[in-house]
Amino acid sequence: MSDILFLRNARLLGTPVDLIARDGVIAAIGEHGTLDTPADATVHDAGGHILFPSFIDAHVHLREPGFEYKEDIASGLAAAAHGGFGAVMCMANTRPVNDDAAVTRHIIETALRHWPHGPRVYPVGAATVGLKGTELAPMAELAAAGCAAFSNDGAPVPDTEMFRRAVEYAADLGRVVIDHCEDPYLAKGAHMNEGATSGRVGVKGQPDVGEALHVARDILLADYLGLPIHLAHISCRRSVELIAWAKVRGVPVTAETCPHYLILDDTALENYDTNAKVNPPLRTPDDVAALREAVKSGVIDMFVTDHAPHAAHEKETPLDEAPNGISGLDTAVALTWGLVREGLLTEGDLVRLWNREPARVFGLPRNGFEPGDPADFFLFDPDEAWMVSRETMHSKSCNTPFLGHTLTGRVKAHWMGGRRIA
Repeated sequence: MSDILFLRNARLLGTPVDLIARDGVIAAIGEHGTLDTPADATVHDAGGHILFPSFIDAHVHLREPGFEYKEDIASGLAAAAHGGFGAVMCMANTRPVNDDAAVTRHIIETALRHWPHGPRVYPVGAATVGLKGTELAPMAELAAAGCAAFSNDGAPVPDTEMFRRAVEYAADLGRVVIDHCEDPYLAKGAHMNEGATSGRVGVKGQPDVGEALHVARDILLADYLGLPIHLAHISCRRSVELIAWAKVRGVPVTAETCPHYLILDDTALENYDTNAKVNPPLRTPDDVAALREAVKSGVIDMFVTDHAPHAAHEKETPLDEAPNGISGLDTAVALTWGLVREGLLTEGDLVRLWNREPARVFGLPRNGFEPGDPADFFLFDPDEAWMVSRETMHSKSCNTPFLGHTLTGRVKAHWMGGRRIA
């Protein structure tokens, strides 16, 4: 197989281009027709499809070790590769919890065994032992083993002193703490957003102020310490307004949200659809509007999927028994391309939200299509319509409220280091 790839007639930010990748990096890029085809190159005609740098998903659950019946590293990376993601950051709520360097090494080694050429996996280590919030995890050992960040995702740390120490130690190691912002007392026993819809369907809800309280705590703490904190899967207007205030003030906080918070609201649960049950919950149409504006303006720094696969039998239960989570790696690019089709975002916004900002915040390599950058990119057909189904998803699980929906826009091919992986 040639170590030289010549990609012909792709479209980069509206401009037809040709690209040469050699020895795993970008060697040259120019307007279509201006580059000579290198001798011995593998030639691929892009047919005018959009050229994107491989996207980065900073928040996924690969479930291995311990929950391989939901997803394993091999299947999760298959969904990533075919979904346009060249790097994923996987959360620590495995069994055993990733609070031990041996677990970190297992995740990285398993990924390399199944997908040696990518997608790349960057484990997120537990901030506290067992995710219990009572004792700091051995963060230095986890960082040395390959953890790119730390988080108690899904089990927020209510002890502010403990959380402060986690932020300080992470910063000493050149890492960031990712916080799941949720007041565990206000959220206790809740299955959706608290509001008119929850009252109408008779389901206990969690108020948006439960998220906003922890967002405010983290902002004030980051301001006091002068250290970065990253806010996970923001879902409501109250949180957006606090983050906007913090950024005007210069507080070193960053934030993420997921495609489903910009597309769905809490009425998706009116028929008790467990595939729409997620934490934080889908909020009101007003919250959706606030998040859309925050993503466009940069108040929200990045998209993530919060890919949370579950087995079919776990979701085929009453709403109050079903686990939270949406399987998102297969559908995320098409869903966010829908926001481009609407005119809310641009192609460049997707690069910012899915590539540039995640790489900046977490210190990950990225392809900016400059000579010497990693030759990690994919081709995207913006017009291909496809139905979300068990057959079209590569994840082991298909718990998504978009199941059976037709989406427009599909990843056609994906290269990492100039080598085709999907």
